[in-house]
Amino acid sequence: YYDIAPREVIKILLSKFFTVQGEWQPEMEIIVWNIRFPRIIAAMLVGASLSMAGAAYQGMFKNPLASPDILGVSQGAGFGAALGIMLDFGAQGIQVMAFAFGLGVVAIAYGLSSRIKYGQIVSLILAGTLLGTLCSSAVTMLKYIADPNNKLPAITYWLMGSLAAIDFQDLKIALIPIFIGSVLLMLLRWRINTLTLGDEEAQSIGANPRRLRLIVIIGATIVSAAAVCVSGIVGWVGLIVPHIMRMFTGPDYRRLLPACFFGGASFLLVVDNLARSLSVMEIPLGVLTSLVGAPFVIRLIISQRGE
Repeated sequence: YYDIAPREVIKILLSKFFTVQGEWQPEMEIIVWNIRFPRIIAAMLVGASLSMAGAAYQGMFKNPLASPDILGVSQGAGFGAALGIMLDFGAQGIQVMAFAFGLGVVAIAYGLSSRIKYGQIVSLILAGTLLGTLCSSAVTMLKYIADPNNKLPAITYWLMGSLAAIDFQDLKIALIPIFIGSVLLMLLRWRINTLTLGDEEAQSIGANPRRLRLIVIIGATIVSAAAVCVSGIVGWVGLIVPHIMRMFTGPDYRRLLPACFFGGASFLLVVDNLARSLSVMEIPLGVLTSLVGAPFVIRLIISQRGE
């Protein structure tokens, strides 16, 4: 905790671009620019990425309970990060491992499902679930053999999700893949509407559902893996935010995806502020989003019991 008046914060921010009259302590500028500002940007990027990916998966799989980790990207990233910690990689090395393993698990799941001619969507979800379970078991094994004084706490803390140690170098690693994946999803957002109709209906209007599904999976997986590699596993954001945004925009993905981008960014920014301020000790993001998300899903199931 370090108290800085809002007026001083504004002056410190403007001083990077304009000549601003005022005096402040050097540590104030360090805290604002090197600690708080990267964390704010990271929270918005992670929230936006997970929300867009969750909305895309929900439309593609026609499942309101789909989330960014439905194909095992979060579990794969968790295993990659745990393995990087065990191998004594640096912070950037751990992030690269998490990103690579998250993409790899989804690629393997898609490769397995593509061998099946019929029921590819169900096979894809099943393959992703099985691979995610395998990665979770591997993480448990790594935690069992990890040094309890050093590596085990690091693995556990990473898996709970946090933005406490974020800096500009972490943002540079995640920014490019998040930009690429977000652009893919935004450009195809009107075509995602065709996937919600089913393969036969999509083909009848000239779409190629298999190719479109692959592109959507690539975009959603890239943004999910990039988000997880800098924040750890932060669940429920990609599940609850798309449903909240549908209350305002409806199911049309031309409006829903941009709404999820801004809604997810705002949601995780608020949750991250609560994580830092509700207790003397900082609450892990994954814990807080679960406490918010689980009651929401229960309410969603109850409200749709007759539909």
